[in-house]
Amino acid sequence: MAQKHTKPNFSPSQAKDVVKRLFRLTASEICSLPSYDDQNLYVAVVEGGEYVLKIMNSEDSKNQTLVEVQTIAMSLLHQNGLPAQTALPTTSGQLMSVEEMDCGYGCQKYLVRLLTYLPGITISKAPLTPQLLYETGKTAARMDQILQELQHPHLSVLQREKFIWSLSSVPLLEEYLNVFDGDPLQEVVKDVIHQYKTTLVPKRSNFRKCINHGDFNDLNILVQPNETDGYRISGILDFGDMNTGYYIHELAINIMYMMTEHPEPVEVGGPVLAGWESVMPLNEAERDCLYLLVLSRFCQSLVLSRYTVKLHPENAEYLMITSKRGVHIFRHLWELGKEKVEKVWFQSAAQFSH
Repeated sequence: MAQKHTKPNFSPSQAKDVVKRLFRLTASEICSLPSYDDQNLYVAVVEGGEYVLKIMNSEDSKNQTLVEVQTIAMSLLHQNGLPAQTALPTTSGQLMSVEEMDCGYGCQKYLVRLLTYLPGITISKAPLTPQLLYETGKTAARMDQILQELQHPHLSVLQREKFIWSLSSVPLLEEYLNVFDGDPLQEVVKDVIHQYKTTLVPKRSNFRKCINHGDFNDLNILVQPNETDGYRISGILDFGDMNTGYYIHELAINIMYMMTEHPEPVEVGGPVLAGWESVMPLNEAERDCLYLLVLSRFCQSLVLSRYTVKLHPENAEYLMITSKRGVHIFRHLWELGKEKVEKVWFQSAAQFSH
């Protein structure tokens, strides 16, 4: 979780200078893009081309090796035909640079990269047709398959033991439950965590391991209109949550976030699952735990967004985007229960595949 005052706030002229000095490019236009705890700036350059200047928060900037692994992962996906950003090397051939800057609270060090700009709108703004949902599931599975080929001398940095956003870390949410004090939701969240510890953890040895993107959500997937009046995926953003996990985690995360953008949330699971299984069919243990993992991701999202709002009241609006609808969907899923939800998901996935 980002601490207070770690979010960078480079001025347009500071950003311009960095682009000139590191990449010998002249910015003709700079504007701000939304971000959780980094600073993302759209940059058009006189020499031709569009980029995103990504300035990491000072806390995450300390993990240079981790960012390097993420950057190489993006490049690997790009080489394998998935629309991930790639980093432009600096004039000295580095993929990133550490910049010292005063953004109003003293000099701090920030990791800076210039990434290719991917066109499109976030999938949250597109109509989520069954076909597009199928494509997201398929893309998520392809992505994790390709990430298995990732090579780096320090891949172990992805074993992020206490990383709060990893779906392996659900029990750690217990430390944050006081954000729900007085809210009846607290009991439901406690129940989900309890089920996670008692029924899911024993089955985890049967999950297939992989490297997860870890945040394949409605704001990290870009789409563009395709030839047949639908949309196709044109970008995969934000590899900051990459961690070693399990294939089933990626699928659960993807389903959960697509649910928050759909008028009939429960119906999302089928097409996403069908897309996923077109690449990689689930085994029995994975199928059995999918419902609980989707609920668990809702818990993470709801608990941590409330916690972060306490730390950063100025970002409340952005932070509560998923939370507002999320509470309602989470309750509904919980009340329907495992059997009913699985029936909807598995039956519609089977129909889709035929």
